[in-house]
Amino acid sequence: MEFSIERNSLLKAIAQAQSVVERRNTIPILANVLIEAEETQVRFRATDLDIEIVDEANATVQRAGATTVIATTFHEIVRKLPEGALVTISDDGSSGRMAVTAGRSNFSLATLPREDFPAMAASDYDTNFSVPASVLRRLFDKSKFAMSTEEARYYLNGVYMHVADSGGSQMLRCVATDGHQLAQIDAELPNGADEMPGVIVPRKTVNELRMMLDADDQEIAVSVSESKVRFAAPGITLTSKVVEGTFPDYTRVIPAENDKRLEVDAKEFAKAVDRVATVSSETSRVVKLSLSEDQLRLSVNAPETGTADEELEVAYQPGKDAPALVLGFNAKYLQEIAGQMDRENAVFLFNTSSEPALIREGDDETAIYVVMPMRV
Repeated sequence: MEFSIERNSLLKAIAQAQSVVERRNTIPILANVLIEAEETQVRFRATDLDIEIVDEANATVQRAGATTVIATTFHEIVRKLPEGALVTISDDGSSGRMAVTAGRSNFSLATLPREDFPAMAASDYDTNFSVPASVLRRLFDKSKFAMSTEEARYYLNGVYMHVADSGGSQMLRCVATDGHQLAQIDAELPNGADEMPGVIVPRKTVNELRMMLDADDQEIAVSVSESKVRFAAPGITLTSKVVEGTFPDYTRVIPAENDKRLEVDAKEFAKAVDRVATVSSETSRVVKLSLSEDQLRLSVNAPETGTADEELEVAYQPGKDAPALVLGFNAKYLQEIAGQMDRENAVFLFNTSSEPALIREGDDETAIYVVMPMRV
């Protein structure tokens, strides 16, 4: 195998491929990236047995062939080469070494046979459709913060992508929850997606997918089966097993009776929460919200560190003879939700201080957030 490739193209391809490699594993070949050169293309393939990523790059191929090399070492070498350098990579197939040459820099890297590299089993996909990268990015970016990290509740360790009914119309929906907060994001259902089985896209896959979605003008081909999901963009394909298990009925925790409406500038609210939470304790990051007519008071009382309070002008009408509403929430959850807001104003809908709050982005009903209260 021998080919020449521009350094920046090589770096982009190897960076995306090596990102799925686990730093610690007991199977040596899983630390490697498979490099396959043929005609005018070079493919870089990496896997951890649950996720496989294949990235393609244009190259001048002098001799077709394939080998595997330690992904992190190869990536570090390429990263440190000068921008614009022409990199020549060659492997004679018998020495167990791959040569990397760029200008006066020469490296010889240990390889393992391509035959040892595991291939992800092929899958017949039940559903195939295309969706703009910008739409897919919004669905996952605005929901992934709510994914759980508790391994015991593994079925919450991802984003639930499925077809859902909203106001009589079918939507493509992504939902994530950790039991304390929930994000539900909708988008127009793409053609061909109406029979898609609901799947839980794993946390690691969600994070890897983000690297594919920067170009707004490209379409992402999505393929879904009961056991796998595949996202393909020009030059790169990400295939992943889905989380086994059943995602809970999240609709049961979305409040329908909340009628006390608070509207506040989302950015100012996030900054105020951040400021008062500075004195909160690590064990209890509770922020108290005290609501009165057109005014919101945020306060923290942490005996071991201090107190803080701040007032914000808001739009809030408590209703005639209604008692003042005092609620407590985890500051981290409030900040994460406010951080997802694209609209200027955040709308909070409350019922009582012991029931979950419903949060929307202005008048946008395609993004819903729920946060559970804390005792104050």
